[in-house]
Amino acid sequence: MPTIINNRVGESIKLGYLAFVLMFAFFPLYIVIVVSFKSNEQFLSNPWFFDPVSEWRWENWAIGWHSVSGYIFNSIFVSFLGTLSTLIIVLMSAYAIARYRFPGKSVLYYLIMATMFLPGTVAALVTLFNLLRQMGLINNLWALVLMASVSGQVTGVFILRNFIEDIPKELFESAQIDGAGHLQQIRHIVLPMSASIISVTCIMDFLASWNNVILPLLLIRDDQLMTIPVGLFHLDGEYVKQYGQLMAGYAISSIPLLVIFVFSMKFFVKGLSAGAIKG
Repeated sequence: MPTIINNRVGESIKLGYLAFVLMFAFFPLYIVIVVSFKSNEQFLSNPWFFDPVSEWRWENWAIGWHSVSGYIFNSIFVSFLGTLSTLIIVLMSAYAIARYRFPGKSVLYYLIMATMFLPGTVAALVTLFNLLRQMGLINNLWALVLMASVSGQVTGVFILRNFIEDIPKELFESAQIDGAGHLQQIRHIVLPMSASIISVTCIMDFLASWNNVILPLLLIRDDQLMTIPVGLFHLDGEYVKQYGQLMAGYAISSIPLLVIFVFSMKFFVKGLSAGAIKG
């Protein structure tokens, strides 16, 4: 009997802790949704709970959509191409480092890892701006694609190299006997067996590119080329902030990320679990 009571107490503690964590995880989203249906007066008088449905300000969502809809394609274009190019470069680099021996391999790998200690984008804004200006990429979405392509390569190479090294060598040798080249080995062996961890790196790269604010503000001049994070600034009034419209814009801009995460959640959790086991 005491054992059953102890088990129930332990389960109650676990469930209570889980509920506590989930509450803090979803509370910001709850506040965003609540405020998105309010005017400033309603927000100041009742910031934590919904007003009656008859008093909801649906026009906030219309204004929020009008403010960010023109930037959705730009964000998708930059994030998708940046993530895709990063994946291609990371896969080829990690495959070469993990599978083959060549002079200076260890030195090259540790030099790549050493770039993780270099100053980030913020510390090199002036140099970066001058470089992209010389390349003729100012006020060009391809500049953002280029920066998104190079931002997550080191972490991706570090993670994928370890996974590719753990793939049995016999699989690659069998593929070579059957006449498979390097690209075919990557496609038929590396991609299927590393799909989970690849999905984790892709989601992380996509999120980083989607939420990037500094580079679009620095490099883009034309309003029609702005991305969603910059477009949200248009809802942030110079003198008066319409919090309902601002929160509606935030909610709309997060919908593509929620859709991506829902469809890739299985691979994301599997990739994190595989990384934890290997670690």
